[in-house]
This record gives sequence, C-alpha cells and structure tokens, in this order.
Amino acid sequence: MARGLTGKQKAAILLISLGPEISSEIFKHLKEDEIEQLTLEIANIRKVSNEDKEQIINEFHELLIAKDYISSGGIEYAKEVLEKALGSDRALDIIHRLTATLQVKPFDFVRKTDPSQLLNFIQAEHPQTIALIIAYLAPEQASAILSALPPERQADVARRIAIMDRTSPDVIREIERLLERKLSSVVSEDFTSAGGVQSIVEILNRVDRTTEKTIMESLEMQDPEMAEEIKRRMFVFEDIVQLDDRAIQQIMREVDTKDLALALKGSSEEVAAKVGRNMSKRAADMLKEDMEFMGPVRLRDVEDAQQRIVNIIRKLEEAGEIIVARGGGDEIIV
Repeated sequence: MARGLTGKQKAAILLISLGPEISSEIFKHLKEDEIEQLTLEIANIRKVSNEDKEQIINEFHELLIAKDYISSGGIEYAKEVLEKALGSDRALDIIHRLTATLQVKPFDFVRKTDPSQLLNFIQAEHPQTIALIIAYLAPEQASAILSALPPERQADVARRIAIMDRTSPDVIREIERLLERKLSSVVSEDFTSAGGVQSIVEILNRVDRTTEKTIMESLEMQDPEMAEEIKRRMFVFEDIVQLDDRAIQQIMREVDTKDLALALKGSSEEVAAKVGRNMSKRAADMLKEDMEFMGPVRLRDVEDAQQRIVNIIRKLEEAGEIIVARGGGDEIIV
C-alpha cells in the first residue's frame, strides 16, 4: 500500500484528499506538534498520483473498519471478520498494526453487562473497587449503578472516583480476575488513567436529582473544595439552550443586566438567540447596545459573569423555581 511512504506522508495525503473543510475539523482534535508535523508534510507534497491517493484512502478505511470491529466484538472477532473479507495475510497485517498502538480499555467485558446484573456482583465490594469499575464504564451505565447503591455509599464511591488518578495494571488485573473474566486483548503496561472530577461530573449529570443531592450534600461536608469544583462543571453557561422558555424568563428576572451582556459576549449564537427570544424587543435592543458599547473584554471577566449566572440557575433549581433536566431521560410533565 503506497510503498515507500511514511505514516506521516500517508496522513498528509489523506488530509489533502479529504479537502480543507474536513481536514480543518480533524486538526481540532490533534496536538500542536502533530499539526505542525502534518502541515510541514502537506507543504512538501507537490503531486500525488490517483493510484497512491486511492490506496491510502482504502488503507485508512480498512483500519477504521478493523478498529470498529475490535471495539464491538474484540480482537478475535475482528480477525475472523477481516479474514473472510480480505484473506488471512491482510487481516493479520491490519490487526498487528492496530494492536501495536491500540490500548483496549480494562473491564471491556463489563461494559456489555446489564447494570442490574453488575450491581448484584459488585455492591458488596469495597467502595474503592466499585469506584474503579464504575470509572471505566460509560456514564449512562455508571449512573445507573451509582443511583442503585445505598445512599450512604453513593457519596463515598463518588468521592473516590473524583480523586482517582492512575491505577497500576496489576491492581486492575487482580480486580478483573475477581470478576472471573479475562480481557481479550493486550493491556498496556503503562499506568492507566480513569476517574477524576470530570468523570464523576458526567455520571452525576445522568443520575436522578435525589441521588445527585445526596451525593453533593455529603461531599460538601467531606470535601467542600471538590464539591464546588463538581458544581462548576455540572452545568455550564452554554447549557442554557437546554432550558425551557419559562425557566429562561425566570432567570432573566434574577440576573444583573451587566452580567448578562458580559456573559453573552463570549457565548455562542445559539445561546444569544435563546436569551433574545425570551426578552421584549426593547430589552433585547438595549442588551445588544450594551454589548456593543463594551467593546473588547477580557475572557476571564466573561467567564466570571457566566459563572455568576450559572450560580443563580443552580440556586433557582435548588429552590424548585426552575427545572434543569438531567441527562438520561428526565421527563417533564406540563
């Protein structure tokens, strides 16, 4: 496949083939040094034959399909499917290239287990063990398990997830052994990252309000700084677009006009439009004038204003004056 070309050259040709619009979107997900290297490769390419372009696109597509097979059914499943489609040699080549760099997450088998069945198995385990397992699950699955734990254990497990950083692969393998299952792929010997504040935020955003309140009240007593950090991340200013019109109007009555103008300077058009639709034409025009009159503003000032509005939203929610729908299927009855 495009013999003689390096991986970077192939990546550069692929980006050229995809066009500037798609390539610019891909660049947003790359590191700065990766962007620099690829930009240099693209600049050095003068001409690409249609044959090379076609081969590289096909190679990329095969790797993408193989990775998808591995994610859905494991390496053995991917190998079996690819052998039938491409032959044994080609299948082995693709699998070898992928597994050389691919790190399949621990507890892969657990992510396919029904949360209620998994709960029955792990609820008697030590909170640290439960936290470790939950940290590797999808937020929807993790929130279902966390919600079903006894209230006195919920906050303990949530806190352990939030302060979790890196776990030795030996510990992970021991816990997997206790679950009497074995990973079907090569686990990297590097320490594996899981958990952290963002992990518990994603879980709490999907649990019911009662579970969230129980956990947050306990965390506020055990670790006020962590509780505040979690609160800041659970509802961000851009999430205003998810609120209904009645809630927006209630919030507008509580928010300082200067804060609103400053906050909207750094918001998306969608947020500005949502707010504008819930104001009178005169008030919306005055707000627009205030924003224009401000001129350039510091990002820090914008973020502070947005956080003050988020604090008001959470205060109104806690008082029961507005409803902030939780992820995972909150149903609102009018």
